[in-house]
Order: sequence, then structure tokens, then C-alpha cells
Amino acid sequence: MFEVRIHGRGGQGVVTAAELLSVAAFLEGRHAQAFPSFGSERTGAPVVAYCRIADREIRTREPIVAPDALIVQDPTLLHQVAVFEGLRPDGYLLINSTQPVAELGIGEVTARLRAERLLVVPATALAQRILGRPVPNAVLLGGFAAASGVVSIDSVTAAIRDRFSGPVAERNVAAAEEAFGFVRGEIQEIGEITHA
Repeated sequence: MFEVRIHGRGGQGVVTAAELLSVAAFLEGRHAQAFPSFGSERTGAPVVAYCRIADREIRTREPIVAPDALIVQDPTLLHQVAVFEGLRPDGYLLINSTQPVAELGIGEVTARLRAERLLVVPATALAQRILGRPVPNAVLLGGFAAASGVVSIDSVTAAIRDRFSGPVAERNVAAAEEAFGFVRGEIQEIGEITHA
């Protein structure tokens, strides 16, 4: 089973991201579940959503405490809540930020992760440019597909089109595909640096 925890703030599409990820896995013939955990239910409040993906039925319903992947939709949460709690040493970490990892002040976390699994994506900036709104969820799912390979970009875009329609769907698809390409480029660059 592959477990993903998504951190963000109300209004950023955190719950939708988990749902889209589960639909993408389902479209690939796997079992999946997605569910949120709310604190105070208001725009801007911290929100956590979970997604499990497996090749067989998923019976557990508890929150994910040891995720295989973390997606952080709002970098202001990095020092406000325990977003890194339980992240496996071989896990994936995808952070929405325009700053490089070295400038995020999370050296104690990054020191124990593999470089090619620790990625920063300017998701809000991409969303603002492509969607006209600062909603990073679909962008980060495209990046997650590139980083992890757990789901394909085709399944992510199909899930987006299943959830949305018309221009909204197509702009979200374009944003996810751009993030997919961005992360692929970042991974290639990291590989070239480590092999130099």
C-alpha cells in the first residue's frame, strides 16, 4: 500500500487533491481511498487530507501517520504544524514554493531524504498563470505523478476531466502537465549533479 498525506490550507483544494489522486489510481485498476481531516473549517485554516493506493482492498480507515509521500500545498505550514511527522526516509516530499529547498529552513528533514525525492514546485505561480487562480492542487498532482510514478500523468488528467468540465478542466490539465514536465526536468538535473 502507498500512503500519501497532503497538507494545505482551506481553499487550496487539499481535499479535492486527495480525491483526484484516488480517482487516478482507480482509473488504473487499483483500490484507493481518500478522506480529509479538518480543524476549524474555514478558509485559510490548516487542512490535511489522506490518500491510500493499493492493489487489493483497503480495510484500514485511520489517518496516515507514516506516509510514503507528503505533498505540502502551503509552505507557510512548514514551521507551523508537524507536516514532516512520520515521513519515511525513502519517502517523497513535494513542496509548493518558489524558493529552493536550501532556503526553506528544513535542513534537518532534507538531510535524511534522498535528493531526487525532495522536490519544490512553484505550484501557486503556475496555477495563477495558467488557471488565473492561486489553487495549487492539480499542479502538485502533476508533479507528484512525475516524482513518484505511483500514478501516470494520463490518469491524473483523466481524473481532472472526470471532476471538472470545459475550460476549467483543460486549464487544470495544462497546469498538471506543465508541473509534470517541470518535475521531470528537476529530477534529471538532480541525477546529473549526483553523477558528476
